[in-house]
Amino acid sequence: MLSELQATENLTEIPVIFACQGQNLHGIIHQADISAALGVLMIVGGPQYRVGSHRQFVLLARHLAAQGIPVMRFDVRGMGDSQGQPHNFGQIDDDIRAASDYFFASCPALSQVVLWGLCDGASAALFYAYQDQRVKGMVLLNPWVFTEQGSAKTYLRHYYLQRFFSKDFWLKVLSLKFNYASSVLSLWRIVKQAASKSATPESQHKVTKVDEHLALPTRMRECLKQFEYPVLLILSGRDLTADEFKETVKADPEWQSLLSNPRVFRRDFAEADHTFSSAAWRDQVAEWSSDWVKKLS
Repeated sequence: MLSELQATENLTEIPVIFACQGQNLHGIIHQADISAALGVLMIVGGPQYRVGSHRQFVLLARHLAAQGIPVMRFDVRGMGDSQGQPHNFGQIDDDIRAASDYFFASCPALSQVVLWGLCDGASAALFYAYQDQRVKGMVLLNPWVFTEQGSAKTYLRHYYLQRFFSKDFWLKVLSLKFNYASSVLSLWRIVKQAASKSATPESQHKVTKVDEHLALPTRMRECLKQFEYPVLLILSGRDLTADEFKETVKADPEWQSLLSNPRVFRRDFAEADHTFSSAAWRDQVAEWSSDWVKKLS
């Protein structure tokens, strides 16, 4: 993997401002091979800094550009440097379309784009991709499928069970530093949530425009059904968000069928946390992403 200094040599990064629903959005285009027909549009989930583990978005963009793949990353309305009121990840189709339009206009050779997203950025990519024929692939990392029931089940299985068998837990108990009342109350609330039933009906058929009011895992599933192109799915092994996604898939034959399709290529990264926060994990994700995108082009 190139160092950050080496990665920026001979590369051009252009700050851009473009309009979305009357608001100015800010972004960066990482130019690469001017004849490249396929680029990557990065969708960043939620308000966050551009340092620490989230520096990976900058470094990934530079790595892809060094491989000849043009990249655009941007702030949606109400985030970072962009104008407007904040919009959650389920309401940024207009932002993604505006960024895509500007990306294509700025790189005339582009004819196709891959959406790259982590967490709720991955969920937002799923909501948008099937509606834009220019989108020919997606890279989805630890997609956000949160429901109260699903989160509670994941916590019970992947947190409380591991905690019960951990040495630190029993040292706390034996040293009388364990807060029994608070822990029992917390566990009881989670058990109640895990046992509850979702009131949102499941969609069993393909629709032209996916209903925004479906439960989040169902809406994401229906969007993926309508997307006909390749997907790279990367799931961490030390992340409750990834665990909840895996539990959702286990409980839903339709999700299982979608992910078993040859167009979906899955990478399980057992050692990694949610944001791939070490240099080694970040670099591995960058290599997987660039190799997969180059095969598409």
